[in-house]
Amino acid sequence: MRVCITEKPSVARDIASILGADVRREGFFEGNGFAVTWTYGHLCCLKEPADYSDAWKRWSLGALPMIPPRFGIKLIDDKGIERQFKVIESLVGQAEEVINCGDAGQEGELIQRWVMQKAGVSCPVRRLWISSLTDASIRDGFKNLVPASKYDNLYYAGLSRAIGDWLLGMNATRLYSLKYSGPGKVLSVGRVQTPTLALIVKRQEEIDNFKPEDFWELKTVYRDVTFNATSGRFNDIEKAEKAVEEAAKYEFTVDKVEEKKGKEFPPKLFDLTTLQVECNKRFGWTAEETLRLIQSLYEKKLTTYPRVDTTYLSSDIYQKVPETMRRMTPYASLTAPVLAKNIAKTKRIFDDAKVTDHHAIIPTGESPAILSDTRERQLYHFIALRFIAAFWPECTFMTTTVNGHAGEQGFKAQGKVIVTPGWRTVLDNKGNSDTPQDASSDDKLLPPFTAGESGAHIPSLQKKTTQPPKPYNEGTLLRAMETAGRTVDDEELREAMKENGIGRPSTRAAIIETLFKRGFLRRERKNIIPTQAGIELIATIGQELLKSAKLTGIWENKLRRIERGDFKASEFLEELKAQVNEIVRDVLNDSSQRKIEVVQGDEAKASEKAPKTTKRKKKAEKS
Repeated sequence: MRVCITEKPSVARDIASILGADVRREGFFEGNGFAVTWTYGHLCCLKEPADYSDAWKRWSLGALPMIPPRFGIKLIDDKGIERQFKVIESLVGQAEEVINCGDAGQEGELIQRWVMQKAGVSCPVRRLWISSLTDASIRDGFKNLVPASKYDNLYYAGLSRAIGDWLLGMNATRLYSLKYSGPGKVLSVGRVQTPTLALIVKRQEEIDNFKPEDFWELKTVYRDVTFNATSGRFNDIEKAEKAVEEAAKYEFTVDKVEEKKGKEFPPKLFDLTTLQVECNKRFGWTAEETLRLIQSLYEKKLTTYPRVDTTYLSSDIYQKVPETMRRMTPYASLTAPVLAKNIAKTKRIFDDAKVTDHHAIIPTGESPAILSDTRERQLYHFIALRFIAAFWPECTFMTTTVNGHAGEQGFKAQGKVIVTPGWRTVLDNKGNSDTPQDASSDDKLLPPFTAGESGAHIPSLQKKTTQPPKPYNEGTLLRAMETAGRTVDDEELREAMKENGIGRPSTRAAIIETLFKRGFLRRERKNIIPTQAGIELIATIGQELLKSAKLTGIWENKLRRIERGDFKASEFLEELKAQVNEIVRDVLNDSSQRKIEVVQGDEAKASEKAPKTTKRKKKAEKS
């Protein structure tokens, strides 16, 4: 018997129907030589401190640091989980082969490996690796099963991440709670959540300390067109007024007129972070909401695997694109121009070097008619249009720049008009590719100018005030996590920086939500603001290692290198152990008497004190 282990009952049902395992048993499907069973996500977890030593049962500064000589796993304490695990254990004990059908990613690999280890699998194991749950993808995946060992490094990376989070989370949370919080109060500290909180606190400090300054911009109107001074802003009103007076003495003369053709390529396909950012901008959805919705579309076979960090497709997808588009019948008017000619295999879309486990998020070609949820329909439509637009021609435009002067003061005006909308026809949903449109409300079509012409003009000053940085919202925070806090607008550069981002695309939404639940953040409309407890926690943490987005980005880079096989998991963990020892030593030597008042969860509403329960502490440590 061959035993397949999936991550969800719904996936088990789909796979069982393909394999002919159509007899439903308690906890599995059976038939045609297969048994198809499932987990419920995580069935196992790392052991808790109390499982290793009686000395670690109580929270005590004297017991820190807690570094087990060897980490172990245990079954999660839940009757439903225990019952399902016994089914898996019984099946693999009879198996001649086990097929790991978990989600094809780092977390999915870790979930399945732990279950198989706990169940004592001793027979050969192969891996099903697919990017969508369509029947065709499942069949193709079973034709191309690979030895499980191919993904050992993926497992080592996931294991290192879990152990690293345990080491820092368990030790730092106990350390800071006991040292700086009141009885029964928990200060949750984590490898990713604390640097994320630090980003938000730093931004708030920049806003609070910002001192607005007035400045003036010199402009002039010639032939109903506003020209901006090329000298830039004035910080001194007297100099600004003098410049206006001088310019007014002379006629405006056009020096040069330049016209340049330009083109704008379609936006890249979606990775998870880009999708979350764009949905936050367009629909106001939180990162967690978008992740839940795209996961649902994936499980309904409408889109490919969502927890990805690449905006590229692998070359093997190229031959599947036409058929996928042909099946997207609701979008026939938009796919027809693409299908009417050969699709270019451009590196902007297809690049094997930039695809690791999975490619960008795209539609599978399955009909979205099954969708009844309004937001799921919106999200599918958003992804479908992005996919189609990627294969449309670039948008072409004409930019006109007019330079002139009045006396010694130079001026410039610029206008831009779209000549052929190209892909904008799809994303702007205008429907008529023959109609030129302005690229945006800021762009304008200039009237004809001739070098050497001159005439009257009206110079003036416009007073402005410098503005503070904007608070983070979910979209801008996700981008900051992706780039370790650095502001990057260029798509190519941002792609290159992902290796040093903090957290993974699949976990960032949960990290943000955790900070809200812990009482370190609050929402003001769409803005994310740190609470007083969050500000005080970051001020209290003296170790840059715990709160630096840059250093956390370096850790993430090492985890990715473990995944690729060019860095050892043992080295990563030894470094972390040394760092935990250093953090404990530094905090224990702190003679300050500072205390942080933190209000968490329902307490924020009721203003009640937290009970002194071990359960609350365990939950915070795990997070």
